[in-house]
Amino acid sequence: MNSQPLAGRVALVTGGSRGIGRACALALGDAGAAVAIGYSVNPQAADEVATLLRGAGGRAVTLGADLEDPGAAAALVDRTVAELGAIDIVVNNAGITRDNLAVRISDADWDAVLAVDLSAAFRVCRAALRPMLRRREGRIINISSIAGVIGNPGQANYSAAKAGLIGLTKSLCREVGSRGITVNAVAPGFIATDMTAGMAADVIETATAAIPLRRLGSAEEVAAAVRFLALPEAAYITGHVLHVDGGLAA
Repeated sequence: MNSQPLAGRVALVTGGSRGIGRACALALGDAGAAVAIGYSVNPQAADEVATLLRGAGGRAVTLGADLEDPGAAAALVDRTVAELGAIDIVVNNAGITRDNLAVRISDADWDAVLAVDLSAAFRVCRAALRPMLRRREGRIINISSIAGVIGNPGQANYSAAKAGLIGLTKSLCREVGSRGITVNAVAPGFIATDMTAGMAADVIETATAAIPLRRLGSAEEVAAAVRFLALPEAAYITGHVLHVDGGLAA
């Protein structure tokens, strides 16, 4: 079995400095891909991921970008190609939350979540598809959420953005499949990350009780799904939403 099935490939992971994005960057790098680690506010964390990848013999660069800026997404793709020579795999993972009851969500908080979690992902896809279409191959993997599948109270903006990613995924797969490009989504459930670490203990307990596997998932379990969808063996899977949720949405 090939221990580095993604050797020679270049991956861009947005939000790659921590949590699920960090785990995805490390998993793709372990599979042999060169990795561009997109980050917004924490260059030190991004540098740590790059150092780990380089220490294992891989290639990695860190690329700062404010994805609320409409021009940042295309620049991120351009810089990936300039520094690593190509772009074969995109993992749209960057996301923010501004949780509140719908009647209390401000226009600013609605717009910010949609800008980063959905619009920026679309712009990254649009920019990355141009070289992928020319080469007639590529993998796009959008990190949605189980909140985009079944909704979540207090997260109308986040749920709407993540549901939009699923619609984007399914539309793009129909547009670009004939060019050998696959577009899939991964929908994590409750995953043990910095985001869930800030939740109250009773909230975590209630959430865990609703999960058939009776535990939170790990970022590495989500990254394993992303790695699989990037592999040559997954070439006939497109337009799919892979739930990594312990059965929460079953």
